[in-house]
Amino acid sequence: MHAIVIREPGGPEVLVWTEVPDPEPRPGEVVVDVVASAVNRADLLQRAGFYDPPPGTPPYPGLECSGRISALGDGVSGWSVGDEVCALLGGGGYAEKVAVPVGQLLPVPTGLVEAAGLPEVACTVWSNLVGVARLGAGETVLIHGGGSGIGTFAIQFAKALGARVATTARRAKHEALRELGADVVIDYTEEDFVQALGGKADVILDIQGAEYLARNLDALATNGRLVVIGMQGGRRAELDMGMMMAKRATVAATALRARPPSEKAEIVSGVRRQVWPLVVDGAIRPVVDRTVPMPDAARAHEIVASNEHTGKVLLTVP
Repeated sequence: MHAIVIREPGGPEVLVWTEVPDPEPRPGEVVVDVVASAVNRADLLQRAGFYDPPPGTPPYPGLECSGRISALGDGVSGWSVGDEVCALLGGGGYAEKVAVPVGQLLPVPTGLVEAAGLPEVACTVWSNLVGVARLGAGETVLIHGGGSGIGTFAIQFAKALGARVATTARRAKHEALRELGADVVIDYTEEDFVQALGGKADVILDIQGAEYLARNLDALATNGRLVVIGMQGGRRAELDMGMMMAKRATVAATALRARPPSEKAEIVSGVRRQVWPLVVDGAIRPVVDRTVPMPDAARAHEIVASNEHTGKVLLTVP
């Protein structure tokens, strides 16, 4: 098969479409013939040499994919060759084939290509807004990076939960985010999100990390919950414990990729139960900025790095 190989850590130019060995399914796995994958920030970090895949996973980038099952490993039940699926991956989505634990498979709830951009964001958003932050109806949630793949999905899911949704994004993306359900859209290049919310965010979903930590605490309401899922703004910052105690605040940080298969399977099961019906009914729709042929993954990485896209950038197999 062909896959995108990282020749050496570096810029987008190190991504090469080349022949590699075909995957073989281990017990409890299936092989998926990939139709499409999606570009996530973690892929850019892996390409640069900062985010190695977990042990036992393919070395190629790609944390999600969609396609059709072409082979079953021993002990697999409930799935058949030819089934259309999408999958949460530890790596390997930038390829023509990938082996996937059955617990990380999901049925396709929408178009097969656009489904490639759903598993990673759905699992990340559900596990954090529901599992960690316990977001409830009537609460206010602040979602940083509303124009990203995570952001566009989180806005829709939080709205479906009955929350009041605020988000930060460049002004050019505001209209699109309001159409997705955002009640308050804040231009982070000109506005202070703390002042805009007045310290009334019950939940904050943050991709920035250190750069936003102090202001996120300022923006939290009493009993507020801050969940950090990214470090685009750095990894080290001072934490004001006095403010945390005064607000009875909770600060949590999570990552999805390195979790063991059993935890990923539990998250996928929750997504299938609570999120997938919303996608099937159209309450949540995939937001795809554009598709790029997988051999041109370097160009797709440049697009994502520019932050000018809204939603997901997908890679399609030739």
